[in-house]
Amino acid sequence: MGKNKKPEISYEGSWQDVTCLYARPTGTWRDRTPVINSIKCCQCGWCSIYCPAGCVVEKEECFEPDLKYCKGCGVCARECPVSAIQMVVKG
Repeated sequence: MGKNKKPEISYEGSWQDVTCLYARPTGTWRDRTPVINSIKCCQCGWCSIYCPAGCVVEKEECFEPDLKYCKGCGVCARECPVSAIQMVVKG
């Protein structure tokens, strides 16, 4: 391989284009669901920033996960500074 030649790498699937990850519904296999207490929510946005799926969106009174895309990982609940998010076992 030459000094300035870059190797050609081909990636398949959704990981090659991160922008399409959110477009794939994944919420059906989650075993826990984040439930947000809108009264406790201080609208700091930490849940939205730390959500690895990028599915927590701001609403009028608080932030809400889009459960169609939420994986139930619990990062939002762990990062909430006021403990406004509880992970509830799916029933």
